[in-house]
Amino acid sequence: MAKGMILAAGQGTRVRPLTKDLPKPMVPILGKPVMEYLIEHLARHGVRQIMVNVAYNHRKIEDYFRDGHRWGVELGYSYEGVYDHGDILPRPLGSAGGMRHIQDQSGFFDDTTLVLCGDALIDLDFGAALEQHQRQGALASVVTLDVPREQVGNYGIVVAGPDGRVQSFQEKPQPHEAKSTHASTGIYIFEPAALELVPSGQVFDIGSQLFPLLVERDLPFYAQERSFNWIDIGRVSDYWSVLQRVLRGELADMRMPGTEVRPGVWAGLNTRIDWNAVHIQGPVYLGSSVRLDPGSSVIGPAWIGHGSHVRAGARVERSVLFEYTRIGAGMLFQDMIVSPSYCVDRHGHATYVGDDRFPLRWGDARA
Repeated sequence: MAKGMILAAGQGTRVRPLTKDLPKPMVPILGKPVMEYLIEHLARHGVRQIMVNVAYNHRKIEDYFRDGHRWGVELGYSYEGVYDHGDILPRPLGSAGGMRHIQDQSGFFDDTTLVLCGDALIDLDFGAALEQHQRQGALASVVTLDVPREQVGNYGIVVAGPDGRVQSFQEKPQPHEAKSTHASTGIYIFEPAALELVPSGQVFDIGSQLFPLLVERDLPFYAQERSFNWIDIGRVSDYWSVLQRVLRGELADMRMPGTEVRPGVWAGLNTRIDWNAVHIQGPVYLGSSVRLDPGSSVIGPAWIGHGSHVRAGARVERSVLFEYTRIGAGMLFQDMIVSPSYCVDRHGHATYVGDDRFPLRWGDARA
């Protein structure tokens, strides 16, 4: 089976404040980092050796996943940075440059390699994608997904001929300028020879530099248009949408954790709830040690992270509470992502503890 590569060296600036203290692949989905779902999916398809390039907050990734044995895989890490006066400073090499750095170090990419961005949830049939890649004799393949024309400005657009051979790219074109509606999903398949085109020791990107080079040299480079669930966490507003879709059960491989204690309501261990005194409308997931006081309401899709406390009269609708978040009596949160120190609405607008709207912590505030 193929080898795996997860791209995890980015800073995740577009999803701040979620990535203020976390690397983007560690952003949680139902209590698990998004990258964990990718590793599980690779393992299900028989991919056992996976490299991960890291930079910002790299230790949080490495300390959580370690050598990968919990998932039945072998994980390795490639740090992209420099030592400067005793400090380790991140200095990412770009998606292709990071892979070339690994290849120069060990020659790891000696077989067909599946490359995934570490910030999306997918349920792609890797076996079918690899079979097509090999049948076409491709040096490189990019998996695409058809998107509505009005959304092409959010993506890199791939233009391919009738046989799937890639002809050109458009980076986030205006709808009227787009030559296709096939978006690159950040899922690639490479043969080792493709990395020989990447210069050593330089910042080099897959989409904007390696792919145009493959086209320019008329090498066997193909787009695979596939139908599958691809949920990209490119912005904070995407993260809210991701969680709503997950809670509605739209990804077959993502099972709700905990025990279904009521229809559409799942709970972890040690929850404290008087079911006759609260109003819960699923789908709702309550993490371990969650407390819902009498008179509180949770309207799904909602995820209440472990250790959180919703006090009397408070109402949480279509929202996410990160771990150990306390919601004060009588407060209302609709379509929000809430942590102990900030909250973000579904459009990505952040409010921090201490500003005029929320002068105190959510748990200390009163309606």
